Amino acid sequence: MWPSDWPSSARAIATAVEAAVSAARAADEAGFGTTTADLSELPADQVTSVLAAIVRDLLEIAHPDGLTGDDVRAVLESVVRRSATWLPRLDAAAVFSALAGALGIDEAAEPDRAWTNPQPAAVLLIEYLADLARTPPGDAVQRAINEIARAETVEMP
Repeated sequence: MWPSDWPSSARAIATAVEAAVSAARAADEAGFGTTTADLSELPADQVTSVLAAIVRDLLEIAHPDGLTGDDVRAVLESVVRRSATWLPRLDAAAVFSALAGALGIDEAAEPDRAWTNPQPAAVLLIEYLADLARTPPGDAVQRAINEIARAETVEMP
């Protein structure tokens, strides 16, 4: 998945994710739009993998005893309520899609659903979950990238 120059790709993704999370934390709609647009210019499969890994990591930290349906609902509601105040065009379905993707739920089985770019919604999830888990977003980004790099160096049997 990562090309031979993955460290430079990883640095670019980490920088873009941290900038987008900072814009979300500041409730800066224009900055969020710019930083998520920058993120969308990077390799989509790599960005998606990193965002999903960050969301999973933060979910595990915030919910060390496991994730219940009520926990998932609370995360979705909190992210949508928190973000809708400064991001009026927020697509709640994209937030669900980003969370479902991070949890490994394949929405391709739902052909009637319109495709939405889950990357901005994943950033909103990261911003919220980092606060909930009391973890600096940059630490979560680094852990995700390190885990992906480690997994890429392990040979499959």
